[in-house]
Amino acid sequence: MTEPQQASDFSKGVCVPDPNPEWVATDLYTLSHLDPSTAHNSAILKGTLDNSAAQGLPDIYSSRAFAKFLALQAKAIDAKHFLEVGTLGGFASIWLTSENPRLKVITLEYSPHHAKVARENIANAGLSDRITVHVGPALETLPTVLSDIDAGKLPRFDMVYVDADKENNWSYVDAAINGCRKGAVIVVDNVVQGGQIASGKERSDKPGYVSGARKVIEKVGKDERVTGTVIQTVGEGSYDGFLFAIVQ
Repeated sequence: MTEPQQASDFSKGVCVPDPNPEWVATDLYTLSHLDPSTAHNSAILKGTLDNSAAQGLPDIYSSRAFAKFLALQAKAIDAKHFLEVGTLGGFASIWLTSENPRLKVITLEYSPHHAKVARENIANAGLSDRITVHVGPALETLPTVLSDIDAGKLPRFDMVYVDADKENNWSYVDAAINGCRKGAVIVVDNVVQGGQIASGKERSDKPGYVSGARKVIEKVGKDERVTGTVIQTVGEGSYDGFLFAIVQ
């Protein structure tokens, strides 16, 4: 999810600054060619965002370019079983499944209201048979999903996307690894936090976000089950980045 765009004194660690206009213009230009309004899933995705906004969901969904990156990455590894932690209105899940006809997504959402809107969006997209929304704290719903995998009721995950409360980033990754196949991809969004992970200075608007990002990076670096790297990004979502890891 992109962070809310707010003016700030970045040097004091108040919050992530507004995106540079050139970054936004670049996203708009590239998307106009690589994901135009004539794309097969454009109307579905626009309807998802419109309905989410109309029902009061916060404007913190994954950026369009990043959501498509996830969908293309899933296609590149021929993913068939995907875990998402943090559903919001279902934007990323809908993009993933609309680009990958054989992909099924399990997505975990804390807020009952967000889950309700997401299910509406998923139904409107005709994808209810391929996207399953679990409601409740992910640290409580994820063990149930993992037990179904252990029991052979569900296949292991080919890909995991974590985009929820940042304080629990590592807890989600640590648990999800146990449900992944060897070679599975794990992506954790918003780990650069405007560059503030380098100093460790916590954001006053989002306490725990920087420490949560640092923890998952440091833990992945020490965990022999995975190998990873961080890619910094700029664009509509300001200056941020994601952790990209592979299960070994």
